[in-house]
Amino acid sequence: MDWQRGLGALFLMVALTACDRNVAPFDPDEEPSAPDLSRIFPEGAKPRGPAQLPEASGPSRDGGAAAEVGEAIRGRVSVSEELAPRVPRGAVLFIIARRGDAGPPLAVKRVRDPALPLEFSLGPEDRMIQALPFQGPLKLSARLDADGNAMSREPGDLLGEAPEPVETGSQGVEIVIDRSL
Repeated sequence: MDWQRGLGALFLMVALTACDRNVAPFDPDEEPSAPDLSRIFPEGAKPRGPAQLPEASGPSRDGGAAAEVGEAIRGRVSVSEELAPRVPRGAVLFIIARRGDAGPPLAVKRVRDPALPLEFSLGPEDRMIQALPFQGPLKLSARLDADGNAMSREPGDLLGEAPEPVETGSQGVEIVIDRSL
């Protein structure tokens, strides 16, 4: 019992001292403003400006400079005759563009219950992070996922890749789903 009382006292002490912020109620009319950094930076030190993404050249739709945005990649996803009978009903097709063999995808298109073969277009609007430039060379792959969860890779999921990396704006890219996990 003593240890429980001591633990309760410890939790109470942490709760009373852990947060010293004054949190005011939400004010919908409050104007956003830059924080006062004088307590963080010593007298005379100049804080650096906000983090900037690297500038990229290239015209945006409105004619100004923007992150480099390549043209959409267009092509077709099909499934091999051997695997066609194994396409799960209600599967989700993920068409994925990566800058290399591994790492996070640059762009993903998700198609629920696709009718294969499927004509596709994968472009800047499909980027995972809009600030990243949509430019190649890109490795394209396609996966038919039975549970529809992009993070899971279950036995029986079907996949395929474009034979070579492609540049943005490429037309007629063929991805054949020809393997099973």
